Amino acid sequence: MALNKLTLREASDKLAAKEISSVELTQSCLDQIEKHDKNINAFVTVDTEKALAAAKAADARIAAGNAAPMTGIPIAHKDIFNTADMRTTCSSRMLENFVPPFDATITTNLREAGAVILGKANMDEFAMGSSTESSHFGASINPWDTERTPGGSSGGSSAAVAANMAICATGTDTGGSIRQPAAFTNLTGMKPTYGRCSRFGIIAFASSLDQAGPMARSAEDAAMLLSVMASYDRNDSTSINAPVPDYTQALTGEVKGLKIGIPSEYFGEGLDDEVRAAVEAAQAQYQSMGAELVPISMPNSNYAIPTYYIIAPAEASSNLARYDGVKYGYRCDDPRDIRDLYFRSRSEGFGEEVKRRIMLGTYVLSSGYYDAYYRKAQKARRLISNEFKEAFEKVDVILTPTTPSTAFKFGEKDDPIQMYLSDIYTINGNLSGLPGISVPCGFDGKGLPIGLQLIGKALDEETLLRSADAYQRETDWHTRRVDLG
Repeated sequence: MALNKLTLREASDKLAAKEISSVELTQSCLDQIEKHDKNINAFVTVDTEKALAAAKAADARIAAGNAAPMTGIPIAHKDIFNTADMRTTCSSRMLENFVPPFDATITTNLREAGAVILGKANMDEFAMGSSTESSHFGASINPWDTERTPGGSSGGSSAAVAANMAICATGTDTGGSIRQPAAFTNLTGMKPTYGRCSRFGIIAFASSLDQAGPMARSAEDAAMLLSVMASYDRNDSTSINAPVPDYTQALTGEVKGLKIGIPSEYFGEGLDDEVRAAVEAAQAQYQSMGAELVPISMPNSNYAIPTYYIIAPAEASSNLARYDGVKYGYRCDDPRDIRDLYFRSRSEGFGEEVKRRIMLGTYVLSSGYYDAYYRKAQKARRLISNEFKEAFEKVDVILTPTTPSTAFKFGEKDDPIQMYLSDIYTINGNLSGLPGISVPCGFDGKGLPIGLQLIGKALDEETLLRSADAYQRETDWHTRRVDLG
């Protein structure tokens, strides 16, 4: 098998055994990027020179006998993580030439573990979108079908791994932006518990919802990557001060006696028949492995979309107020006065979807409407969160589809509401701060990947990863790869 198609576990083992070098592994990914990224557009920035230098340093560390499991592994960073030696654009004209003065904590964690940063992956502008079509640098392409999106907002990260340009990738998930693109491209993608991974150095979209997580080719790979990404960080006031386990130790392959909740509301109107059939087949697979399926009801989940699209734009309008052409970001040419400077810098610097959400967020926070919309949304969020707490008194994990359909075509969802509904099954996890993971569970009649979602209790990533890994030991959906030549 070509080196760039190895799983993270396979690559790590071969590096440790000195069967391959990090330079060879990194070069194989760079060659794939050189060959195919002009069509896939997974990357905004690729730095070949720095990547190979990091690979040489990793080989020296391995030779010295002090390597970690991530040492020498080429990864793609979503272009929302600050990198001190590489521009961080958030796929926006507003930050097109921004080179941060410091690394994000997750960037630091991965550098210290010896990972090799290939470059920065494309994304929806400021992580606002479900298709990567809102990127200032053009949409990324789904390697499984080049007429379709790879999902969003971490679509560049998912496309990079699915197209064998990187061994694994980082992403962020505000309403499903790791899990939905993972489902669209046959990857395993995880949103950890809110606060499990530091948000320091991640360019903020909606601060109470944003969470970083791994995108990889298997649950074991996701566990290896999360073990490095997760940490307590005193620079992030929302960071959870709890020990980070070695998540790979939880992968026992055992789910006997596991109680899996099946919420009826997630299998109603709007769910594609082929997605439903694949997820129900996965339920039967878990049952055959000794897990117990428990029917549950979560009616407040139906409030997720309107609740999310009040809270997230409200926080976005506040976070993005700093980009005014004076303190931060793009500045227009030849402004007539200060009003013209502010107005045109923001109008020209932001794309349409970002401007739509800023306007919506500003409206719901405005005088006279705060109580009518924002306060009510926060109450609905509490109801949704309480409903999950009650459900987890009966079950260990909850199993749902990740997305209502497989990957859609470019331009197919030109109505913003239809685009927002792409995240209908994932948003509840963000509103509740709970961990969730998307796992490949089949293909539709067009040959497009289907994902199932497992949602767990707060800080119980180990049960989610164990459940996902056990399923992958009995099925081969996650091993199927795109062959781009």
